[in-house]
Amino acid sequence: MTTTDQPASLISTLPGHYYTDPAVFALEQSRVFEDMWSCVVRSSDLPTPGSFQKVQVGRESVLVVRSRDGGLRAFLNVCRHRGAQICTEDSGAVKRAFQCPYHAWTYDLEGKLIAAPNLTKMPDIDRVEYGLVPVALREWLGYAWVCLAKEPPSFEDDVVRDVAERLGSAETIDQYDLDSLSVGRRITYDVRANWKLIIENFMECYHCATIHPELTEVLPEFADGYAAQFFVGHGAEFGEEVQGFTVDGSEGFDRLPGVAEDQDRRYYAITVKPTVFVNLVPDHVILHRMFPVSADRTIVVCDWLYSHEVVESGRDVTRSVELFHRVNEQDFAACERTQPAMSSRAYADGGVLVPSEHHIGLFHEWLVQRLSG
Repeated sequence: MTTTDQPASLISTLPGHYYTDPAVFALEQSRVFEDMWSCVVRSSDLPTPGSFQKVQVGRESVLVVRSRDGGLRAFLNVCRHRGAQICTEDSGAVKRAFQCPYHAWTYDLEGKLIAAPNLTKMPDIDRVEYGLVPVALREWLGYAWVCLAKEPPSFEDDVVRDVAERLGSAETIDQYDLDSLSVGRRITYDVRANWKLIIENFMECYHCATIHPELTEVLPEFADGYAAQFFVGHGAEFGEEVQGFTVDGSEGFDRLPGVAEDQDRRYYAITVKPTVFVNLVPDHVILHRMFPVSADRTIVVCDWLYSHEVVESGRDVTRSVELFHRVNEQDFAACERTQPAMSSRAYADGGVLVPSEHHIGLFHEWLVQRLSG
C-alpha cells in the first residue's frame, strides 16, 4: 500500500497490481480459496443419492455428491489411477457409482474404489486407500461449504463468526430459516473483473446514489452513502411509502415465519469471507456465491430464496428478483469499468478510501495478512 502523506479523511487502497497480477491471483488461490471454507452448492440441488455437481475451488475441480446414506460428500474430481477427471459434466446423477471414462476405475458414492479392469488380480490394492480423495464438507444455511485444507480451520471461526460479527449474534440469521427456503430464481453472472473489486463494491454504499436509483428509492438512507455493513446489527430501513423489497416498492410476500418484528421492513447485508454475500429482507433472502476464475474474471451465482409455499404455488417473484438483479448488473458494470484502470500507471500505488469506505481497509489488511502467510 502507498505510504504517501495524505489527509486524515483518506486511507490507501491496495496497489493496482493486486487486481491484475497472475502471481497474486495464484497466491490467493493457494492461501485464500484453497485454505478457507467456500460455499459451493445449494443442498437441495442434490435431491437424491447419486446427484452431483462439479465446482471449481481455487485450482481444484471438486465433486459434491449425495451419498447413499442421504448425506453430502465432497471429493477431488480426479481418478487415482492416471489422473483423468471423473466427471466432465457440470452436474447430473449416477445410479450407484462414478466410473472414470479413461480406464473404467469405478468409485461408489462414498468414494471407495469398487471396480477396475483386472482389479481382482491385484489383491494388494487397498480399495479405501485408492479411493477418491475426500474434501472437508459442512452444511449450513442450506448450502454445502467445502475446504481443501489438510487441516481445515474451525468452521465457526472462519464462517459463522463473520455473520455473528455483522448481526450481533449467529442466532439472528437462524430466524430466516435458510435451510427450509426454496430457490425461486437463480442467475449466473460472468463478470470481467477481479473478485476483490466485487467484494469492495458490495461492502460500501458511497456509490449507491450514483448508480442504484431503484435501490435508494426502497432504502433511502443508502442515498447518503451509509456504510450499513460497518455497524453491528444495523438493518437499513425501507422508505415510508415502500411496501416491499421490490423494484417498484410494491408489496412483496408474507414475512418469513421466524423474522422478528424489529427485523421487519429492514435490509441486512453480510459479507462472509472470502466469496459470499448474504442479503436478508423480511420475505426472502438473496445469496451470492463467487467463483474467481482468473485475475480479471469472476463467476457470480445469485440465488433468490423464498418460502416453500411461495415457490410451490408458482407465485410471480419477478418484481422482487428484478430489484436486486438490477443492483447486480449496475454493480458488476461498475467493477468492469474499474478493472482496466487497475493496470494504469495512475493506479500503480492504488487509490484512496473516504471515511464511509474506511472499513474496506480492514478487508485489505486481512487479505495482505493471508497472502503473507
